Amino acid sequence: MSRNHAPLFTLDGTGQVVRWSLGAERLFGRRDEEAVGRSVPELLSTGPPDGRWLVGRVPGGSGEPEWGVWRAGEDMGDLDEAVLDAVFDQSAVGLHVLDRDLRAVRVNPVAVGMRGVAREEIIGRPVVEVYATEGVTGVESMLREVLETGRPVRNVLVRFHPRLDPQHEHVFSTAVHRLEDGSGQPLGVVVTAVDVTDRERAQARLRLLHDVHERIGSSLDVERTARELVEVTVPGFADSVLVALTDAVLRGQAPDLVTEEGAPLLRCAATGEAGDSAPVTEVGTVLLPGLFGDELPKAPTLLPTGDPHGDGPVGLRLVAPLAVRGQIFGVVAFERRSTLEPFGPDDLALADGIVARTATCLENALRFTREHIVMTALQSWPLRQERTTQRAIEVAQRHRPSGRGGGSWFDVIPLPGARVALVVGQVHHAGLSAVATMSRLRTAVHSLTTLDLDPHELLARLHATTRRLAGEQGSAPRPGEPTASCTFAVWDPAEGRLDVARAGTSLFAVVRPDGSVDPEPVAEGPLLGADGPPFASATHTLPAGSTLCLASAVRDGEAGPSTEQLVDALRHPDHGPEQMADAVQHLLAPDRVLLVARTRLLPPDELKEWDVPPAPSAVAQARARAAELVADWGVPVDPFDVKLVVSELVTNALRYGAAPITLRLIRSDRALICEVVDSAPTAPHLRHAKAVDEGGRGLHICATMAEGWGVRYADDTKTVWAEVALAP
Repeated sequence: MSRNHAPLFTLDGTGQVVRWSLGAERLFGRRDEEAVGRSVPELLSTGPPDGRWLVGRVPGGSGEPEWGVWRAGEDMGDLDEAVLDAVFDQSAVGLHVLDRDLRAVRVNPVAVGMRGVAREEIIGRPVVEVYATEGVTGVESMLREVLETGRPVRNVLVRFHPRLDPQHEHVFSTAVHRLEDGSGQPLGVVVTAVDVTDRERAQARLRLLHDVHERIGSSLDVERTARELVEVTVPGFADSVLVALTDAVLRGQAPDLVTEEGAPLLRCAATGEAGDSAPVTEVGTVLLPGLFGDELPKAPTLLPTGDPHGDGPVGLRLVAPLAVRGQIFGVVAFERRSTLEPFGPDDLALADGIVARTATCLENALRFTREHIVMTALQSWPLRQERTTQRAIEVAQRHRPSGRGGGSWFDVIPLPGARVALVVGQVHHAGLSAVATMSRLRTAVHSLTTLDLDPHELLARLHATTRRLAGEQGSAPRPGEPTASCTFAVWDPAEGRLDVARAGTSLFAVVRPDGSVDPEPVAEGPLLGADGPPFASATHTLPAGSTLCLASAVRDGEAGPSTEQLVDALRHPDHGPEQMADAVQHLLAPDRVLLVARTRLLPPDELKEWDVPPAPSAVAQARARAAELVADWGVPVDPFDVKLVVSELVTNALRYGAAPITLRLIRSDRALICEVVDSAPTAPHLRHAKAVDEGGRGLHICATMAEGWGVRYADDTKTVWAEVALAP
């Protein structure tokens, strides 16, 4: 009778049970907690099972003698070995038995089959060393922790490429348990491994499809949707992705129908590479049809890829069409090189789900883009010049929309004092987002002109607006964030003065009545939304009949007119603004806007000004002169209102301003404009005087009697103005 195996139960020196095995539990029908601490007579009160029993001394954990009880008549050691052999030989789970030095002492055939190596290459070697050659790292600390603490670990995923299938990554769910002898001392560990590759791949596909539905189609923009497809699939699904859209879709037109007669013109809309390598194909490049096979596929298809050095095929390219209801939007090419395993049948099904979602988003984006571009074009072009600006300039305007929403705009805005603002701008990317940004910048310009800012100060505030728009679209600077060019010019027909500031490279030229052309009357400045202020500015005094030519900036990849071409088109002062606009328009690409403005000066019967001496008596003189002029001009206004407004403005300048002081009256189609110019930088403000105050009501009276009032600043003067509305 061999006693190499553990006893059924163990007794201490007093005859009480101190350890109770599973075999004893099955044999006597009592659990461990029912047996430990009780004596043998109590346990065997009904008599022991049939058979002979052997008692022998076993080493005790505390040094006290302990006695083990075995059942004679059968070789339990042989039974244990038979059970162990059956588990190892017939189990579908990979088993590794390791000793205290983590050397493999036994493995089953499933474990060996996982690696495709002979048993002799594993037995006796450290398991960490064996699997390090397969790319498995970081497991030694886990094994030693289980060996030292006895706490098992379960469901640890291990990924590597086994020798039997080196092209595919396999995933195993592993568990580690400690092996102990009868006294609880560690003998080693047993590692179980189950191949869960199919499960993990299925879960990875589900996660990718979830990301596709969550992240693709976040905006109604065709180009951004294409970029989102790249961002979602690189590097999880492919090492390289190229999204090609048809030229019609990129121009905002209806997609072509799928035909058997060859592929439509395709352009690269988005591309991405795993790692830091730059994409080989640039966005906007026309792509050859052969890149996607002899003809565009109707379903996801695998095509062989050639080695760039001419050594033959090295992999497969997955090509999938972007199509919805017979309309072709484009095609996507996925490639895997070294970081991922080759494409398989499951990848074809996954690619089909990816492109189906993307094509639906492209359809929605294209429909919205087309409708929005048409709506914007109908609302914005052409502009109708207001009568109030025709007294200062004569304007011709041009715009050739391409349907892509170029983001160009121009405006002719009347300002106080018969002045006119000319604005030309260009958002520096195309598409729906450019149209939206352009609309918001136009609104901002109209709002800022009410502040009577100098042109360079207005651009500085418009720059802040552009930066805020960039922050709303994304916190980090990126190529798609809004930047814009803008030229803002103010023409004063009373003084013949042109103030201009420029952000970016918008076209701006001045043609004098003698035919001389200045192609750059103001230097280029930084882009709105990029580097920011200070912006280039200049001031010019121009005679009547000068011509201003403004056009939006050139977009990336486009060519603008040369200086010689521009000068040749403009050096004809005898041509009117419309003829000049026709000559310049042929030099500009579609989506660029053009303004040509011929300057005028106010005639003497619409402008009169006087110097105001710094004396209290000057108020009455100014009031009387204003009343006489209103009568001479025959302006339909209330003379009392005019005298009251002039009196208060002059009094305010004498009291709070500085000499020299000038009073100016300007007649327009809708109002009589009263302006007082002085040399003090102090800003007037509206006060609400108390009932007992003798003064402090001047600007309040002007605000009540006049249609509007305000103040604007020059380099060394300020102008306070008020408009008295004409009678209907």
